Amino acid sequence: MSKSQFQKPIEIKISTVVAVSAILATSDRLALDAAMAEMTGGSTDFFEDDLAVIDVGALPAGGEAIDWGGLIALLKKYRLNPVAVRNAAPAMGAAIAAHGLSLETAAPQRAEAEAPKKAAPAPAPAAAPAAADAMPGGARVMIIDTPVRAGQRIYARGCDLVITAVVNNGAEIIADGSIHVYNTLNGRALAGASGNPDARIFAMGMAPELVSIAGVYRTFEDGFPAEYARTPAQIRLSGDRIDILSVNSATRA
Repeated sequence: MSKSQFQKPIEIKISTVVAVSAILATSDRLALDAAMAEMTGGSTDFFEDDLAVIDVGALPAGGEAIDWGGLIALLKKYRLNPVAVRNAAPAMGAAIAAHGLSLETAAPQRAEAEAPKKAAPAPAPAAAPAAADAMPGGARVMIIDTPVRAGQRIYARGCDLVITAVVNNGAEIIADGSIHVYNTLNGRALAGASGNPDARIFAMGMAPELVSIAGVYRTFEDGFPAEYARTPAQIRLSGDRIDILSVNSATRA
């Protein structure tokens, strides 16, 4: 009997999907375009075709009608793929549905990205060998004991992420809690992904391309600050500023 005779035509399995939130402060496409261009710095792979939820909750009441087709095209121009709209007024429902977007009714989580003020890219499905173990006080942790390769994305939903191996350039690691890397951290690290501003990123050797905490991000195109590069350090959020500190001192960059 052939293998195809044992295969089901379709299988539905639970998958972890993360979408960035594009939080609009205006519906003016020219202003949004300029803000996105500044945000991405002209990089064509800044978002890498991430899914996006358009959040219209911050738009002024009684403002201009949203050109949904134009807005979708604008986000796609920057490699964001809109899939849903959050905080939409009931009157917007028909226009939103007509453009193939769903209405998100869950409680808003403004952690992943914001436009035009701030943004942090977040990925689509994560896949990695992992184990979630109970911690004191009921907290949980995902533990990764193998290197995180370029192109690999890991998301620790609702818990801290602990990695004991190297995180390579081109990899992306995300956690709703804090991130602990007991090795060298390259690539991109996003902590507090569900909006926790108290989350931190720790690594024995810091050399990331990008870090983010609760949606506030900082990139290192010119290299990680020399005094902390590849040394034990931590990343924390102070207001709207990302601070870099030694693990054992209060100095920061």
